[in-house]
Order: sequence, then C-alpha cells, then structure tokens
Amino acid sequence: MNIRCVIVEDEPLARKLISEYVNTTPNLTLVASFGNPLEALEFMRENTIDLLFSDIQMKEITGITLLKLLNKKPFVVLTTAYSEYALEGFELDVTDYLLKPITFERFLKAVEKVSQRMKNEKPEAVTVVSTDPANDFIFLKDGSKLLKVRLPDILYIQGLKDYVKVITTERQIVSLQTMKSLEETLPSNQFIRIHNSTIVAFDAIEEIERDKVKIGKVYLPVSDSYKKSFKEYIESKRI
Repeated sequence: MNIRCVIVEDEPLARKLISEYVNTTPNLTLVASFGNPLEALEFMRENTIDLLFSDIQMKEITGITLLKLLNKKPFVVLTTAYSEYALEGFELDVTDYLLKPITFERFLKAVEKVSQRMKNEKPEAVTVVSTDPANDFIFLKDGSKLLKVRLPDILYIQGLKDYVKVITTERQIVSLQTMKSLEETLPSNQFIRIHNSTIVAFDAIEEIERDKVKIGKVYLPVSDSYKKSFKEYIESKRI
C-alpha cells in the first residue's frame, strides 16, 4: 500500500528530518513539504493525500487550526515539542502524536498505525439503487460521508492512483475507489472508458476530434488502447 504524504513544519531542520524519514520508508511517498501552513492548506484543498505530518506550533496558524480548516481530512500525525497539546489533537481524531525529538523507530510506529487504520477503513461500495435511467444514482464515499450522485449529472471521471475524481455538473468529488470497480458499477450504455485514467459520460460529449473528446471546456485524450472500443461504442450510438 502506497501512502501519499505531506509535511507541514516551519522548522527547516525538523522538516528535513521528517522528509528523510518519509523517503527512507518504502511504502511512503512524499508529495509535498511546506514551511507555511497556509500554503499547505491551499495545496490540500486542491490535491488528495493520505497522510499529513504537521507541527502544532507554527507562526501563521497552529497545526490544530489547520486540521479544523480542512474539509477533507487525511490521516494525521501531529509533531510537537509540547506534550500539553496531545489531548486536543486526539479529540480531532489524529492517528498518532510524535513528541520531538523524533526517532526513526517512533516514526515507524506511527506509520504502522496509519497503515492499519487504512486497511480497516475500507471504502464502502459504490451502489446503483435505481433501475430507471432517468433516476439512477450512486453513492460515493467522501471521507466519513456517503454522497448521493445522480448518474445524469456525471460528466467524466479521472483516476488518481487509489482514488477517483468524479466531475459533475455542479461539483468535483474525490473518493477512495478504484477505476476498475467504478467502471464495473456504471451502466455501460451511458459511460465509456477512453483512457486508463478516464471514463466519460456519453451524453456529456460535445465533440470528438481525432484522438480527443470535448466535454465543456475540457479536452480529454483517447488513448491507443481504447481507440478501437471507443470507435465501436460511437458507431453503436449513431443512427
């Protein structure tokens, strides 16, 4: 299991140490590292990560405030030199709390806790609950919530490793779900896969130009491995 990590630490030496720990651990991937928690907040609002290592005492805002501002919370390991913050951190459902100076052995124990929680908190299945195409909908897991999404509202879906990003007419939803399982759930007469990382809604396609489809203002490529099946799909839709 690959765990995508972000580090937020305003002390350069501490940030460097945790970065080295992450890069040394095989199942961890360092996506980004920040000295400014406000920059990290902006990044995490636009990108999906699995694990956040965050200091608590920082100049701009505290790590506790950072967690409260996040709409979609990853697993969290807090780091600090002050043990009195531990209780508030655990009230925010953090996975672990590392007291500085942090040893590699203690760091690995925290990572193991995260790995176990990720295994135990498996995503709930996406379920179609109506047989009427006009009313079909699915439920997508978003953190601790299940969001109801109408199939006619879905424009396209993109894969992000262990996640999918579902773009609808009104919003974007990032869900812990594989492209394969989602593709098997969606009705094949309404959705077609055009790329290893892209599924599109047929009704949302506005133009087809060479190896691209246009949906709204977005052009999505049709990969070589899906050209034949996509062409056959389009032919079956022609009158």
